[in-house]
Amino acid sequence: MSNASGWGLTARLVSKHFGVLGNKISEAIANFDPETATEADRDRLAETLRETAQLLASSRAAFDKERNDVISLQNLIANDEKATETLAQRLAAGTIAEATVTMFCDELEANKGRLPQEIQEEADAKSYMDELQKIVDALSKQLSEFDAQAKKAMQALASAKAQKELQELRMDRQSQLAGLSGMQGNSTALSALTRRAQVVSNEAAGMRIVADIGQKPLDQQAEIDAIRKSVSQPASGAESALDRLKRLSGKPTPPQLPQ
Repeated sequence: MSNASGWGLTARLVSKHFGVLGNKISEAIANFDPETATEADRDRLAETLRETAQLLASSRAAFDKERNDVISLQNLIANDEKATETLAQRLAAGTIAEATVTMFCDELEANKGRLPQEIQEEADAKSYMDELQKIVDALSKQLSEFDAQAKKAMQALASAKAQKELQELRMDRQSQLAGLSGMQGNSTALSALTRRAQVVSNEAAGMRIVADIGQKPLDQQAEIDAIRKSVSQPASGAESALDRLKRLSGKPTPPQLPQ
């Protein structure tokens, strides 16, 4: 990768403090290719990211300590500088021992001499923390790129499977159509089917004839029963109005003479 050389200083910085881990981080950044990496490569990258994130957390705590040390020392020096005027007045007035003032001056000079070192340590801690932050960002980006590539690959695989299934279905349908076309073009097979249909039709016709023969006596008997029933029961509604009046009067109806 083009970034490989750009991580040289960072790798040396990390290696200086953590030895083999520094080289591991540098290699993880320089050699990882999301487009060709395997799942095992991703696992190693994720593990390196976790280790680096832990270093970043530690470096932040170390930087906070160094910064607080610098601030405390700067405040101490500032206060002591303010106190020098008072001490000078007291020394001139003879209210304080010269040895005490000498001790105070020694401590102030020592603190001023130590301040640049403390500031440099703070700067180094910040630089180290910033470099680790860059590494974490780079590893996170690579991990995201790998996951994006993996997602695209899975989508491509799913699409390829769908296309394969579609083509298999098309081939099956083509095979079925070819089989039906072959059957249609085969006169021997078609003739056999036609003859079989005619045989079944003849069998059905014969069964119908037999059924009609058996049904005929049943129909005749039903007709006879209907005639007998109609004779035994007088037809209703045939009574004339005159006959009805005579019947309702309670008088017997005289018999009619034959004409």
